[in-house]
Amino acid sequence: MKPKLLYCILLLLCSASCLQLQAQTDQDALMMDKNNLCIGPMYSHSSWKKYWEGTFKRDNQNLGTVTTQMVSIMGNYGITRRLNVMAGLPYIFTKASAGTLHGLHGLQDVNAWIKWMPVETSLGKGVFSVYTLGGFSLPASNYTPDFLPMSIGLHSKTLMARLMLDYQVGGFFVTGWGAMNWRSNIHLDRTSYYTTSLHLTNEVEMPDMAAFQLRTGYRSDYLIAEAIVSNNTTIKGFDMRKNDMPFPSNKMNMTTAGFNVKYTLKAVSGLSLIGAGNYVVHGRNVGQALTLDAGIFYIIDFTRKSKIVSSSKTNVP
Repeated sequence: MKPKLLYCILLLLCSASCLQLQAQTDQDALMMDKNNLCIGPMYSHSSWKKYWEGTFKRDNQNLGTVTTQMVSIMGNYGITRRLNVMAGLPYIFTKASAGTLHGLHGLQDVNAWIKWMPVETSLGKGVFSVYTLGGFSLPASNYTPDFLPMSIGLHSKTLMARLMLDYQVGGFFVTGWGAMNWRSNIHLDRTSYYTTSLHLTNEVEMPDMAAFQLRTGYRSDYLIAEAIVSNNTTIKGFDMRKNDMPFPSNKMNMTTAGFNVKYTLKAVSGLSLIGAGNYVVHGRNVGQALTLDAGIFYIIDFTRKSKIVSSSKTNVP
């Protein structure tokens, strides 16, 4: 790339960092074309000082501000225009600004999804689409889940299913989905623990989780801007005890509000800049976090390359 163009891209990315990342992901009503691969790095910065201890909102001067940073790589490949597969792998860093708890870092959970659009039809003045998704996540390293809020994850194997509906009229759209996450039990590096009663085992029964989201905004070939409201609700689980550390099987509920922006550069075909932001407006046993994200994605068209190779072969004497 020319230096001026590269500078502009980096400048736009820095600007986008103040904006959850969406580029044909498991959460949006976008699909990759056949034989196209969308891939790129993402960065996320999340921090909170106040949190909900059960339903009681408080702070903790022994923690100060808790910060989680994530760098990851994500890819989405179009098997057909209606069937996509995607995968991602994040590396997580945690730290607290006060107290003696040290932060942790490492590879978290590898995740993969299959995304299928069985219905796309005209309805009234717009287009109505239905998407079904299935996925899983597996711990990618031997990190501990028993050091919250410094742990980088919950170390549970998860199966995920999602149903998504989308309706678009012109450039304006509304998308809604509901999802269910089934989580496996986990094991701690100790022989007993206490929740609401004493457990003489290292195995922890993890509660499942339901999630819902509504998003609406403007969508075109070069710009997507949308407002988003999301809710995660833990099924079963229990509240944190007073002045205690969080526990992996706590009930962890949250409602967030935010927005996403995706801009595709006209000067560089296939290159997109993505930024997002969201804030926890209500929660239970979670931090009131502000999360800022940014990323760069590039689409590789394997169909075009195969056509070029085929054409060059026909021209060989």
